[in-house]
Amino acid sequence: MPAPRREQRSLFGEILDWMLAPLLLLWPMSVVLTWLVAQGIANKPYDRQLGEMVRVLSKQVAVQTAGGTPVAQFRLPAGASEILHTDESDDIYYQVLGLRGEHLSGDRQLPVPSEEERAPPGELRFRDDTLNNDSVRVAFMWIDVPGLPPNAAPLVQVAETLGKRSRLATEIIKGVILPQFVILPLAVLLVWLALARGIAPLNELQQRIRKRESSDLSPIDEREAPEEVSPLVRAINDLLARLDQSLSAQKHFLADAAHQLKTPLAGLRTQAELAQREIDAGESDPKAVKRSLQQIALSSQRAAHMVNQLLAMARAEDKEHAANQQHVNLARLATETVRDFVPRAMEKRLDLGYEGPESGHALPVKGHALLLRELIRNLVDNALQYTPAGGTVTVRVMDDPFGQVVVLQVEDSGPGIPAAERAQVFQPFYRALGTDVDGSGLGLAIVREIAQQHGAEIALEDANLRHRPGLSEQAGPPFGPGARFTVRFPAVTSPAAHDALS
Repeated sequence: MPAPRREQRSLFGEILDWMLAPLLLLWPMSVVLTWLVAQGIANKPYDRQLGEMVRVLSKQVAVQTAGGTPVAQFRLPAGASEILHTDESDDIYYQVLGLRGEHLSGDRQLPVPSEEERAPPGELRFRDDTLNNDSVRVAFMWIDVPGLPPNAAPLVQVAETLGKRSRLATEIIKGVILPQFVILPLAVLLVWLALARGIAPLNELQQRIRKRESSDLSPIDEREAPEEVSPLVRAINDLLARLDQSLSAQKHFLADAAHQLKTPLAGLRTQAELAQREIDAGESDPKAVKRSLQQIALSSQRAAHMVNQLLAMARAEDKEHAANQQHVNLARLATETVRDFVPRAMEKRLDLGYEGPESGHALPVKGHALLLRELIRNLVDNALQYTPAGGTVTVRVMDDPFGQVVVLQVEDSGPGIPAAERAQVFQPFYRALGTDVDGSGLGLAIVREIAQQHGAEIALEDANLRHRPGLSEQAGPPFGPGARFTVRFPAVTSPAAHDALS
């Protein structure tokens, strides 16, 4: 099942989300914090007023001794009770309890503080409570009476409903929050405009790239891009440089391929026209026609070989095709390839041999079997082409004693390759100087490409083969220094791979 296509992300939208989302989340938190702060601000002046009332009432409590027992007395001055209950916005309640908690004055319904809320005498405390189903703010204090234990002190409480406090807190909230309703949209708009202005250089860079011609692979000027985008511009310039190099190589390759194909195709046309002219003239000499047909066959064979080499080169350069690798027995591929070339070697009177383990002995390498076979075929074909009659060609597969590499060698007793040309022979369509061998010039280029695809190292050196008795009678020219191609593949050390190929 194909993986779901990933939705394309917007850089502008993502930055905007990361900037606005925290802002929108912090705004409700700001409202809550403002409400709590407003409650504290609203409570302070009214708490101070309640505390003053408690202190005033506590001064009206007196302790006298009657019959040896201390008794608390409270006397509210005339008119004071009316003053406590004349608030226009809220109801005010008070309560005075004696030494033993007996009610001395005030509202009996006012709750008494719990033991956890008990404070030392003379210390003013505040609490929130409920009276007659109304929320009230209560200020209370136990009166410090000299000579009496702390738990026997009289208690004075004053409670007030929360009307004024709620209105003041609401006014504070309005004064703080309402401007935010104007500031927040302006902040969002400013963030939007700032982002749009910040992204504008990217849009300009995009327009400059879009206006380029398809053939313009010149680097982009980094100075015209923002500093943060410079790494991206450098990466694009590097890609353009590699693409320019690749396109140049492809154009050169196509030009060389077209030039190489012209020769066999021109020969085909010439020989066909010659045979047709002889037939039309009535001078159809069977031998001449036969020679023309042989030349046509030879030219078509050259063209077919060239096409096959071009296809092999394309397969070698196909990264996706080469990436499909598995464990391959290199010894088996080498022996099979040698068997395929035996008839050709016998036709040229060449000693083609194989040295190494039998095909049943696993020397695994990780690679693509078709490409590796093509590599060996091109090396053997190259050796057979350049080795004169009576010479030797040896294919050798060796195992590394340390288990690090698997070595493939193809050596011949031909004229060899001068040291100055060894780097160029792996280039497409390059032909060694001083040779009249018919070929496409692609074989060694294919070998190098396949070796690179498999992480292998390839080396070229003189073979320096010794003269073998019995070959000189058949050989025409004397033995040359020869050439030895050595390809070192990374070895596969997994026992499972050996078991699977053995």
